Amino acid sequence: MAAALAVFVVYTALAGAGVPQILPSKVHHYAGKDVILVGTVVATRGDAHTASGMHLVLRDPSGSARVPVVYHGSVPDLYKVGRVVVVNGTLTHGRFLADNGTLSTKCPSKYAPAKSSSKT
Repeated sequence: MAAALAVFVVYTALAGAGVPQILPSKVHHYAGKDVILVGTVVATRGDAHTASGMHLVLRDPSGSARVPVVYHGSVPDLYKVGRVVVVNGTLTHGRFLADNGTLSTKCPSKYAPAKSSSKT
């Protein structure tokens, strides 16, 4: 029983939920499929609570590939140009149509090394 549980835990950790996490430079390979898109916001306009939605452009965090995104739903407080964001959805006709309410930001301070204290 323990061996079966261990295999399940390893499989789940490696396979995840089955939805790939993709950068803008690779999203065209997954056109029409549900993916998680990760990128840096380089432009934004519109309102996520209107019928036309918020339009943003994401690029690879360390590259130049870009993809336009249409999003509806709540916008995180930390959302802004220059922030790395994660959003679920599907690439359709060259535009990434985000699932409602799936936009989240990555907080860089969580991943920065702790500041050393001068007090000892």
